[in-house]
Amino acid sequence: MGVLTCGVTDLGVSQAVSDEVAPGNAGRASGRAADLGPDRTTAGMAAGPLSVTGGSGSLGEPLQRRLGQGAAVVSLDLPQAPVTCVDFWCRAGSAAESPAESGLAHFLEHMVFKGSERLGAGEFDLRVEALGGSSNAATGFDDVHYHVLVPPSAAAEAIDLLLDLVLAPRLDGQDFAMERQVVLEELAQSEDQPEEVAFQQLLSRACPGHAYGQPILGRREALEGHRAEAMAAFHQRLYRADNCCLAVAGPLGDGALLEHLEHSALASLASADQPPSSGTGTSSAGARSEAAPLQLQPGSDTVVLPRLEAARLLMAWQVPPAGDLEAVIGCDLLTTLLAEGRRSRLVARLREQLRLVESIDLDLNGLEAGSLVLLEAVCESEHLPAVEAEIHRVLQEERAQRLVGNGYRFGLEAAGSVAGLLGNNHLWGRHQPIQAPLDALAHWDPQRLWRELTPLLDPERAFCLRALPA
Repeated sequence: MGVLTCGVTDLGVSQAVSDEVAPGNAGRASGRAADLGPDRTTAGMAAGPLSVTGGSGSLGEPLQRRLGQGAAVVSLDLPQAPVTCVDFWCRAGSAAESPAESGLAHFLEHMVFKGSERLGAGEFDLRVEALGGSSNAATGFDDVHYHVLVPPSAAAEAIDLLLDLVLAPRLDGQDFAMERQVVLEELAQSEDQPEEVAFQQLLSRACPGHAYGQPILGRREALEGHRAEAMAAFHQRLYRADNCCLAVAGPLGDGALLEHLEHSALASLASADQPPSSGTGTSSAGARSEAAPLQLQPGSDTVVLPRLEAARLLMAWQVPPAGDLEAVIGCDLLTTLLAEGRRSRLVARLREQLRLVESIDLDLNGLEAGSLVLLEAVCESEHLPAVEAEIHRVLQEERAQRLVGNGYRFGLEAAGSVAGLLGNNHLWGRHQPIQAPLDALAHWDPQRLWRELTPLLDPERAFCLRALPA
């Protein structure tokens, strides 16, 4: 099943970097696939593990600063890390789009890599690779981020390259027309996968009238009508000092890298209360940069999809938003109890004992306007009623606490994961200690999970979609 965001076991980042495609998160597809697969953790980005024992205690706390016009910088010194990760975050996901701008956030992410006034198309990649590094990007509902992973000695140059590309994209008309076709092909590929179609239909029915119910890739008719001038206005409205955060994790040495940022393009980036610097005439005042509060609509429906190989039961529940750390940690524990591994309740009951399903997944997706728990069970059509009848059973196992805690600790072993965690949290004003999720984990026990959180996954609170093969 496509996953919107990784759970707290994957550091609670609302975007991550991979080379796969799914409806909740769209990534760079110029020469690589978009970013929508179920593995949403960034833990695999580093060249090697850090020396971390006993959780995050040896990592210290991040440094926070504001540059000249208000742009946020958050950094964490990881002296033993083999690489430095520079991660630029902006509240410019698809939730910031107007209906007419459908798909523009993801389209812009593509266009950023077509170059700036100083960097030609493809030059950024070549220069980063020459530094011994790699780069990628991802667009989600709430935000977009661009990251570079390089040897520590190349970090300052990588920062300049990344900021030049992200803050001053060229948006050339010819490149725009060519990249539109890439985006339209990406959309066509998504529409050609019945499993993805079913998942998108679940979201659209569960979140009617909300940005989370709309495809991040956009609507075809809107994409076909977009113009470079509208994209430039979108960029200027949202890519502003008070709407972005740069995270740096890795060996910081004597602090020269952070001082370098004081003289970078990020330091002079305008904020919302400043007039636009170009001649577009578009003010950033009143910029829409986040979604309205989510109100999931319970209900049920059935769809019949051509070329769907097996029936699917899809369910969506709304749980507290990403900013409610303790509740999100508890929901992560609960979903782990239900569907993580062969001993989990849903897997043991539906697959191992009753043999009703081929697979069953339950994913927590931390989102700013309201998080989602999404379930997918793959089975034969005749088994759908029995599967649905079993789905709400809850098993209380202490094992879940170990899985969630270990997942978080393992994530802290990579500079890319740490930068992603810091950047996303600080972008959305969560200035919490890096060990905060582990502290919150200790507040939950099976009795409290049962009492406070299992009611959130009552089937009566869910939207249920039965997808049948044609």
